[in-house]
Amino acid sequence: MKIKHFYKILLLLIVTCFSVSCSNNGDEAPQLSVSVKTVSFEPEGGTSGEITIDANSTWTIANSGTSWLQITKTSGNNGTTVTSITALSNESGLARSVILNVEADNGQARRIIVTQTGYLYPSYNLTPKAPDATDMSSTAVQLAAKMKMGINFGNTMESPVEGEWVNSKITKEYVKFVKEKGFNAVRLPTGWVWSHLSDSDKMKIDPAWLARVKEVVQWCVENDMYVILNSHGDNGWLENNVTPEKKEVINQKLRAIWQQIATTMRDFDEHLIFAGTNEPKADTPEQMEILNSYHETFIKAVRSTGGKNSYRVLVVQGPHTDPNKTATLMTTLPKDEIPNKLIVEVHDYTPATFTLLNDGDASWGKAIYYWGTGNHSTIEPDRNATGEEESLIDTEFKRIKENFIDKGIPVILGEYASWRRTAATNSKYLPLDMDKHNQSVNYWAKYVTKQARVNGVVPFWWEIGFLFDRKNNVILDQAMYDNIIEGYK
Repeated sequence: MKIKHFYKILLLLIVTCFSVSCSNNGDEAPQLSVSVKTVSFEPEGGTSGEITIDANSTWTIANSGTSWLQITKTSGNNGTTVTSITALSNESGLARSVILNVEADNGQARRIIVTQTGYLYPSYNLTPKAPDATDMSSTAVQLAAKMKMGINFGNTMESPVEGEWVNSKITKEYVKFVKEKGFNAVRLPTGWVWSHLSDSDKMKIDPAWLARVKEVVQWCVENDMYVILNSHGDNGWLENNVTPEKKEVINQKLRAIWQQIATTMRDFDEHLIFAGTNEPKADTPEQMEILNSYHETFIKAVRSTGGKNSYRVLVVQGPHTDPNKTATLMTTLPKDEIPNKLIVEVHDYTPATFTLLNDGDASWGKAIYYWGTGNHSTIEPDRNATGEEESLIDTEFKRIKENFIDKGIPVILGEYASWRRTAATNSKYLPLDMDKHNQSVNYWAKYVTKQARVNGVVPFWWEIGFLFDRKNNVILDQAMYDNIIEGYK
């Protein structure tokens, strides 16, 4: 009897312990986790990525009175739930934010802070069109291959008053003349912000100026010429402000002007190419990230207008448009929803003391008059180039080819030119050995053109009234022209 009683007690203890264990397993600590703490939106709005909520009880998201936000799932049960947040376009001009409280029945609570920047300027994307791929089929690589010889209409439409820097405007006859001389691609440097806003507070471009630029583009397209239309130096409003402090306002200015430009030019076919800026000053990976944000704002603004702009080839600039800095810092391209439609732009004035320093010596360098193999002067040996000749040009183009061309990313040489010093242009500082100087200038033009072409880069000569006479439509510098043409062969 005692043994039987012992087993009864033992069985009772086992059952009791099992019951307690089961009870303890069911008494879980309250749990609630949210995968993000903050969500931020640009003014145009959009949808966040997936937000994961884990809880061991039912939960809800309080969102009363926030009409500009939409949440796919505002409640859930025990387990894992995925939701997302969509923000509407913010046209208020002010940044806005809201705190979303995630509350569980188990007493736990978390919060998500949602912010959205506002537009400083009105939206000018007032008539977006459905995407139109008609006559827009070329990829960036294919379009670059169609541009054989390129030239700039420089110092003309980017000056405060059209043509005042070169004493001539672009005419229909001049466009035809340039085409007849073998150039089938034009880069059209254009100012918008500096002196062509009818309402600067709203970043509104003068409609008459938009119409004038469109007229010049039309003349080029009618002559079967490809046109790269940019937002040029414009007194440095963008180029000098690739900084964290200016990032938001520059992006908003970009959006405003390119919505207007893109809407006005939307119906041109692939002969028209847009370029976001000119020579943006970026020197570090951090600044390159900001510059890419500018490029992406430009791309989005153009694409948002729809029509042929949905598929238009666009040009983005490397930092300073310097070949070496571009190869080093531009390790990724800005994002574009349309694949294979971006071209990279660099410029080359190597060495600047030879190509640009035309008014004598400067604090940053000594003027060079003689450049290249066989062109050094014995009369003025201190004006011979040293260390910045053919091998440096070769290295620059090699890096561009390896980092972009070989990877299927086309590149244009948006500007390059050599300066011929003559009595008409440099009365104070003339080379003593004019024969060697002229040989140097001609050789540089031919060599750089040739190296660009050999490495797959499309060159655009910086013409500002020295190569061609725009009023009479004749060649002013036959030797320079001949060497450029020779370089293309």
